[in-house]
Amino acid sequence: MQLITFGGLGFIFLMTCLGAATVFFFRKSLPGKFQKIFLGFAAGVMIAASIWSLLIPAIEAAEERGQIGWIPAAFGLILGVLFLMVLDNIIPHLHPSTNELEGPASSFKRTTLLFSAITLHNIPEGMAVGLAFALAVQQNDPALHASAIALALGIGIQNFPEGAAISLPMRQEGVSSLKAFGFACLSGIVEPIFGIMTVLLAIWIAPAMPWLLSFAAGAMLYVVIEELIPEAHLGEHSHIGTLSVIAGFLVMMVLDVALG
Repeated sequence: MQLITFGGLGFIFLMTCLGAATVFFFRKSLPGKFQKIFLGFAAGVMIAASIWSLLIPAIEAAEERGQIGWIPAAFGLILGVLFLMVLDNIIPHLHPSTNELEGPASSFKRTTLLFSAITLHNIPEGMAVGLAFALAVQQNDPALHASAIALALGIGIQNFPEGAAISLPMRQEGVSSLKAFGFACLSGIVEPIFGIMTVLLAIWIAPAMPWLLSFAAGAMLYVVIEELIPEAHLGEHSHIGTLSVIAGFLVMMVLDVALG
């Protein structure tokens, strides 16, 4: 099962790099319409993953231990939101869709700030996939194994446009294609790193699993509500972003239920 866990974490990292590789074929950033589609789809995937792959298993894991299921789910979620809020405010970063600087004032280059933004958002995704596999290992449940694989597939699918979202703008800023590709891949390496960290933590502190699962859900939902959905609705024709969110939600839901 350790091999499957590393395979799942490796897959979501690989998909980021494959998306980043588009810089070798295109020089311009994706048209605004396609950016909205990708951002909306990513938001939908993360919302569904937060519910089916994290919050529901967190409640069930707590109840199996004789606890009140909603307590770790609710308070763990709040802690995850607070964690991302802190990172969002102490790490300077620039969102590619809005070109707005967030966090403390910084003299960093635009390319560095773009890199920081995507890297920051990749942290909860790696945690979520790592925890899903850790829970499957702990309970040795085939349904949970399938659910973890579905989560890795869903996160991996939405990582492809994320890789392009950092490499293409960097190329426009004058960075070479090879360096833009390297930076985009590097932004995704935090996913397997944080995934492995959370797996180890969950193994050492098994009773904390419901809290860790809901913590990852809260962090993901913060990214969705704070960044992805607003950016998917920039400008006119916001229904494109709305339909993309629904499509992403449906894809992740079907993957989780069908494979689980």
